[in-house]
Amino acid sequence: METKMIIALGADHAGYEYKEKIMQYLLENDFQVMDNGTHSTDSVDYPDFVHPTAKAVSEDIANFGILVCGTGNGVAITANKYANIRAGLAWDVPLAELTRQHNNANVLCLPARYVPVEKAIAMVKAFLETPFEGGRHARRVGKMTCI
Repeated sequence: METKMIIALGADHAGYEYKEKIMQYLLENDFQVMDNGTHSTDSVDYPDFVHPTAKAVSEDIANFGILVCGTGNGVAITANKYANIRAGLAWDVPLAELTRQHNNANVLCLPARYVPVEKAIAMVKAFLETPFEGGRHARRVGKMTCI
């Protein structure tokens, strides 16, 4: 029996509607989803939803994470505080692919206020389908961790 890939999701109020549509896409495409909130458009603090998402990926409970806020910056900065997290901000499909290919990113951060939801879903698809190239990039990724 094949194990479904687990994707952890988190968003603030600005990213709530995108998170819901991304979750629908993931479920329709046979992914298992961990929905870490938020669950409405009421104003919230994005770190409250980044922490459980990044922790799930950092602890290998989820295979990948997807975070959405207004700019994508706040969620990326917060997620990258966790050991073993490489969160990349993308605003176009080639960037989502490259953050996987070259940086072995395991969390995709999306800016809801700057891209249409259809493009966000295309970035999620590209991110999840793109493998890490390894090679010279593995050496560089190996130098990222700080102790």
